Amino acid sequence: MAVDAEIVFPVIEFHSSDLERGTEGWNRLCKRVREACETFGCFEVVYEKISKNVREDVFGLLKELFDVPVERKQKNTSPIPFHGWVGPCKEISLLYEGFGLGDASNYDSIKSFAQVMWPDGHPHFWYGVMGD
Repeated sequence: MAVDAEIVFPVIEFHSSDLERGTEGWNRLCKRVREACETFGCFEVVYEKISKNVREDVFGLLKELFDVPVERKQKNTSPIPFHGWVGPCKEISLLYEGFGLGDASNYDSIKSFAQVMWPDGHPHFWYGVMGD
């Protein structure tokens, strides 16, 4: 018998006024982030400076990334533990999957990573992730 369950992750709104260290807003934001990470291992960020279209585009690109065949994902390796591809793990969750990417703010790193995942090319991925 299969169970269809939808997991709802926390959504945390970041406001520019809460991003100044030491303020009451900062402390509340840090607490919410910590609790989300401890409970769910992740959360969705909503930030006034990131448009809904950009968020939707990035989530679509991430869905495409998780749909890449396992054989290609396994090519994302690193000598540093958990910095390459981490596949489903019965100790954590069979739903868990992670990608480590060094220097993720570097265009060439994103492009190289995308070329491993999509050898035939996927320029929309690296442009979309880095911001057009």
